[in-house]
Amino acid sequence: MLKRLEQVTALVVAAGLAIVSYWLFFSWAQGGAEKKPADFQRTEIQRTESLEQRRIK
Repeated sequence: MLKRLEQVTALVVAAGLAIVSYWLFFSWAQGGAEKKPADFQRTEIQRTESLEQRRIK
């Protein structure tokens, strides 16, 4: 009985840790855009020019 309780507890703790880690990962991954320097943010015109240059080659 005690061994079964330990197994269930281990599963619950592992599932909880996995959920929290995924939640933190995806929340941090989504929130980085506003922290990038302006040099790395491309405007729509720059994207269009870049696509046109690729087509020319």
